[in-house]
Amino acid sequence: MNSDTHGHHAVGRRKRAIAKVWLRAKKEGASHKVNDKPLLDYFDRPGLVAAIEEPLVLTEMNDQVVVFARTFGGGKTGQAGALRLGIARALKDMDESLHAPLREAGMLTRDSRIKERKKYGLAGARKRFQFSKR
Repeated sequence: MNSDTHGHHAVGRRKRAIAKVWLRAKKEGASHKVNDKPLLDYFDRPGLVAAIEEPLVLTEMNDQVVVFARTFGGGKTGQAGALRLGIARALKDMDESLHAPLREAGMLTRDSRIKERKKYGLAGARKRFQFSKR
């Protein structure tokens, strides 16, 4: 894939969500798109949008690049976390000098916390059934 025509590509994961991210040079009137929808339409909670744009704001690249992403799996919060990691990885791929500030801010670290499996003999992963002494 030629980075001049297709931009810089990265993948981010969080919980059960996966985000495939492409960064391209910003053109007149271009906006961030997630699953072919504007970012603000896809993620309706302002906190999620702020978290997604955090790597761009930190590196001051918000006015220079436009984000195109495909997300699937999980919920909106997981997808937002996956998108944030994908954007940070794509920025690092684009400019290696951004590695240090992104690493320092903890944006290049994958959040490895996932749902714990349910065990047999229990009501959930750790929850027990009600105990009866008699």
